Amino acid sequence: MKDKLSDDFASSMANGNSAEMELTDDDILDAMQHIPGYLDISTEDFRLIYHLAYRHGQDRLLGGMTASRFMRTNIQSLSPDATLDKAALTLVDSGYKGLPVVDAKGRVIGMLTETDYLKHLQAENFLDLMLQMFDHSYEFSHRCHETLVSAAMTQAVKTVRQDAGAMEIIDAFSRHGGRSMPVVDSDGKLAGLLLRKDFLTLFQMKVSQ
Repeated sequence: MKDKLSDDFASSMANGNSAEMELTDDDILDAMQHIPGYLDISTEDFRLIYHLAYRHGQDRLLGGMTASRFMRTNIQSLSPDATLDKAALTLVDSGYKGLPVVDAKGRVIGMLTETDYLKHLQAENFLDLMLQMFDHSYEFSHRCHETLVSAAMTQAVKTVRQDAGAMEIIDAFSRHGGRSMPVVDSDGKLAGLLLRKDFLTLFQMKVSQ
């Protein structure tokens, strides 16, 4: 069964909030009233104990949970000079909803996702895209054949290092709504792909132990 810290971590993860809850003096005084006997401790001392215990619990539960443990490897990256129709084939073959875009040195410079395709083709969703293609198939084909990945990809891509810990990963995922995130080495080169669903599953298993 999850202990209290496990529940707090799971709740924080679900809400995209990795910070510990701040205790007010009223919170502390109310808690102290429920403890039998006399407590010779100030609210500041109580707050410090709580802070230290929380950090200790965090280390106990999440120690060793680095990006390199959860990332998927052998990821087929995309070239910024590839056309969107060629990139679409690679994306479909990969089975992922998005793939990293790397430069000639293997450094991550962007991310191309299904959402990027929708934005570039000015469609609200894939059903809308399909309906538009019935009427403008040549136009859509031309756009994909002539447009480079670099023109459609998300450039301000969020990445994490291989040694990034669980709390850093949580923070990174909370800053963007993507389903996946590139993992890079110390030189910014692609090392793998971290899927949100993989991390959530393993995180929940960890805190449930």
